[in-house]
Amino acid sequence: MRPRSAKPAELWLVIVDASASTRRHGALSKAKGLLSEVFEQARRQRARLALLHATGRHAQWLWQGQKASQALQQWLAELGAGGGTPLLAAVQQAADWQARRQRLHPGERHRLLIITDGRLRDWPALIPSACPALLVDIESAPIRLGRARQLAAELGADYRHIDSLPVVAGSLETAL
Repeated sequence: MRPRSAKPAELWLVIVDASASTRRHGALSKAKGLLSEVFEQARRQRARLALLHATGRHAQWLWQGQKASQALQQWLAELGAGGGTPLLAAVQQAADWQARRQRLHPGERHRLLIITDGRLRDWPALIPSACPALLVDIESAPIRLGRARQLAAELGADYRHIDSLPVVAGSLETAL
């Protein structure tokens, strides 16, 4: 057994795509279940969270490097979807924030989780993530475009469809 102080600090950076397209076919509901599990695991593991909400015209920070709390569950209960998909702006904003954070806390380990349906028209070349990343595809339409898989490849992220993730205690620990 090692004392907690010997374990390096962890930060989980979560980007949530809550555009209008995520309302279709129960995609946002599945994402909420996944996020609830992520928040609970972060709390149990004492990981810090940074949460970026991509909806409408802009991405908005909801949490920046704090420990998980009950306030996240309240936000999650009220989470709705609508508007456009500022996902690419959110990814860039998160990369910039993460670089600043890494300079301030050099011993902190970062992990990136992106939850999206990938319904983007096109995007410029992307810079791969500076930390281990997982993109969870929540696209649930009968005809799937499969753009989230391409987005994951360009970001150097592991790709998983939400239906392939067992949402049980500890399962996301290995995924993240």
